[in-house]
Formats: sequence, C-alpha cells, structure tokens
Amino acid sequence: MALGARLEMRQGQGLVITPQLQQAIKLLQLSNMELEAYVEGELERNPLLQRDDRDSEPEAEAAPRDTEEYASDQIPDGAASVEMDINHDAESSPGERATGDTAEAQEAGGTVDWSKAGKGGSFEDLDDFEQRLTRDKTLPEHLEDQLMVAGFSGPELAVARVLADGVDEGGYLRCDLAETAERLGCDLTFVEDVLRMLQRFEPVGVFARDVRECLMIQLKDRDRCDPAMMALLDNLDLLARRDMPGLRRACGVDDEDLKEMISELRALTPRPGAAFGGDPATPVAPDVFIREGLGGLWHVELNSDTLPRLLVDQRYHARVSAAARTDQEKVFVADCMASANWLVKSLDQRAKTILKVASEIVRQQDGFLAFGVEHLRPLNLKTVAEAIGMHESTVSRVTSNKYIATPRGMFEMKFFFTSAIQATEGGEAHSAESVRHRIRQLIEAERAEAEVHSDDRIVEILKETGVDIARRTVAKYREAMRIPSSVERRRMLKQTA
Repeated sequence: MALGARLEMRQGQGLVITPQLQQAIKLLQLSNMELEAYVEGELERNPLLQRDDRDSEPEAEAAPRDTEEYASDQIPDGAASVEMDINHDAESSPGERATGDTAEAQEAGGTVDWSKAGKGGSFEDLDDFEQRLTRDKTLPEHLEDQLMVAGFSGPELAVARVLADGVDEGGYLRCDLAETAERLGCDLTFVEDVLRMLQRFEPVGVFARDVRECLMIQLKDRDRCDPAMMALLDNLDLLARRDMPGLRRACGVDDEDLKEMISELRALTPRPGAAFGGDPATPVAPDVFIREGLGGLWHVELNSDTLPRLLVDQRYHARVSAAARTDQEKVFVADCMASANWLVKSLDQRAKTILKVASEIVRQQDGFLAFGVEHLRPLNLKTVAEAIGMHESTVSRVTSNKYIATPRGMFEMKFFFTSAIQATEGGEAHSAESVRHRIRQLIEAERAEAEVHSDDRIVEILKETGVDIARRTVAKYREAMRIPSSVERRRMLKQTA
C-alpha cells in the first residue's frame, strides 16, 4: 500500500481555554487576600487600571468620571442575588494627578511642598519607632539582647548566633549540632559547650532539643532534678497513657509522691518561647455575611470590603491611543484595554457566582443555621451545582478558601459539604459532621454519668436514634477528634474520682 501526502478539511468541536478564560477560572479559587495581591499586580502592570478610592477620600472634589467601575459597594442588604452594574464615569489619569498640582504651583510662582514626603525624618518613621517601642518583644529579639551581654568570645558568639537562628517559636532548637559544627568548621564538643551556656538563657527551657530536655532544664533551675524525677522524664510515654502502676515501678515511689511529682511537672512550661510576641496573626475576613431577618428568613450579602473596586480610565486610554505612533504601541494599548475590561467583568462574575453558591448553601443548610450542628444535612458539590446551573468544578473552586460569617460563627464554605451516613429503617440520611457532634456529646456526658461508653456501645446508642454506623467509623471519628479510647478514659475517670 503506497503512502502519500494529501490535504483534507475536517470540521469538529473543541474547547479552547483562552488566557482570559484561564484568568476567570483562577480568580474563582483565590481567597480575598490572594485576590488583593493579584489585583495589586495587575494595577502595577496595566496603566489603564485604577483603584476606586472615592469613599476613602471624602475631601476630594467630586468630578465627572468617564471610566468603568466595578461597583461592589452597590450590593443591597439581604439580597439573594446581586446586580453589579458597570457605570461609566471619568477620572483624571495617573499622569494628570501626578503632575497637575506641581504644574499649577510652578505657574503661580510658588514652590512644591515636600514636607509630607515619606522619606527621611517623616512622621511615618516616627510611627514606626513608636510601634517598635510599644509592641511585644519577639523571642529572637529577647535572645539577641542576652547574647550581647553574655560575655561570649568571638568564636563562641558566632556559634551562638547560628544556634539562636535555629530556635523556633516554641523555644526549641531545630538545627542539628553535628551539621552546624561541620558547616562552621569547629569541633562538635565546642558547639555542645556553647549550647549548654545558651540553655541558661531566659526563658528557662529555651534551646532544648525535645520536650524531655526542656522540662529537665526547668527542673534543674528549680533544683528538683533528682533521680526519681529523671526516671519520670524518661517515661513520659507512660505518663501520656496514664499508666500509674508502671510509673510507680519506674520511679520507685508511692502514690502520694508520684502525684506530687506529676503536679510539679504540670507546673512547667513545655513551650517556653510561646510567651513572647511574634508576627501578628492575619485575621480571616468573611466573604459572605448571613444575617437572620424577619419571618425566619436569612439575608445573604457579600462582604464589599473584600471585593476590589477597579476603574478603567477611558480618558487616559483616549490620550495614549491618540499619541501611539508605531504598531507596537497601538497593540500594547489595545491589549491593556482588553485586559482591563476583562478583569473588571471577571471580578463582577466572580462576585455573582460566590453569592449564588452561598445562597444555595444557606437554602440547603437552613436547619443548621436555625437549630445547630445536629441539623446539618449531608451535601455535595453536585447538588449545589445542579441547583444553580453550574458545573461541579466551578462550585469547588468557589468554595475553596472562602468563608461565611453566620450567627453561629464563621465557617469555611467547605464545612457545609459533608458526606452522608445512612439512617436505619430507610430514614433521612445524617450528616457526618452532625454524627461526630453526637459522638462528642456522648463522651462528654460520661463524667456526669460515671460510665464510659465503648465504641460498640456508642454504635448501639446511635442506632437507637436512627443512625446506621459501623464501629470502625466511630473509632475513626473519635481519633480524628483526638479523644482517647474507652480504656484510657476509664483510667482518667478513676483518677479524678
């Protein structure tokens, strides 16, 4: 059979993901903080994009605008859906804002006032200085202060600084001494000697390599590190299992001495560095608010503070388009305009999609909002996607890294999607989260009833209430909630009795 080349035409359909579509998909799964960072990058890259700061600058003159605005602040309270109109306004271009005041001052024969510049002796520097004075000292700063007055020699100070850099937030040393000695070109014994001197620093227990060493340093500081206490430190695993007979044999003490030793151990600090300030935790801002209204209705609204408000500067676009001479300049201006318009529309669509998904979640989980976690219904992505007419992948992206503020607290959107556990006698299925809550309630009630339930007994109780669950599932949920086994709970109950 002879092979030959020929031309032919075929017609077919295919899905092509354009760069604009990729951008829209990416925006869906970004959290509000990631979205803010992305928008900042687009503002720096695209000269036609501006941030709408009219509300934050009330003293600015209200001028007619000729720009496209992403009006996220126009969301009505309690709306089940939102219409974000794109208004056409005008604002002076970045170049006009940067040069207008200076040009007018020079024409009037005046000088430019640089007193508010943010460099060299400004009030911003004073604010930073005041913040350094008033904020809590961090653990690295506290260790550095002690290094400066410890009287180390040159080589000792060099090793001490390296070891101090290896201390984590809890105060534990996380670097390997042998590797540090090899990297610094010194003997391991020299590094160990420096470490022993560093372990005398405050807070007591810092520079320890594990929990046992941390507690031992604190006991030595209290002059309570006797052989019996050392034996207790060597058998911390028995203490975690509350094996009191084994501890008595290992330490060679009676019940009263053992209780006293355990009390002293509990008075110590397993994380000595936790008392010092660190980087402030970034608070989580909700993307959606849910508020209770009249007649048992739930009002769903977007958090406008987390939605970037952007403008497309039409006036500046007209100026640069008229000034463009080469084809490369014209293509660049056209690409910036198309990118800016698409970003505004993508942000608008993202907000609408989040609101649709959140509204459907509220409709499905109204029992949880009204009565608590026991009434949380099993829910999956497919159910929500079919209800709002979207694909499951879209719903999955929307619910990633998004938070809902409800009267019962703030939850991630993924919290409301739980697997189903079948009910006995063909009843309505139960949510896995509600079943975990019931298991926790049964175990918490054991102390009042003075009776410890085994996993099999918990299965029987749940089946009596209509939950068809296996013993291994109960054990899995119990371990996920960090609840000890029935044997350990029974031992703990006897000790406190």
